[in-house]
Amino acid sequence: MSSVPIVVHRPSPSGGRRVTLHRNGHDEILGTAYSDQDLVVFLEHAGVADPEAVLDDTRWVEWRDGPAHVFSAA
Repeated sequence: MSSVPIVVHRPSPSGGRRVTLHRNGHDEILGTAYSDQDLVVFLEHAGVADPEAVLDDTRWVEWRDGPAHVFSAA
């Protein structure tokens, strides 16, 4: 389990990355992001105050099994 609230999972074979948010003791799937803009929209809807500012903050976001900001198939 990650110690940060937002996890951007590895790119899928067809592209896109699943995004989860840990809150209230469980992980919530926010959706599949195909760009930073998708990710920002998911985080805005989840109530993150300034989502663009947290994308590169390792206290908030873990980019798992792939480079940050890359959403294409591995």
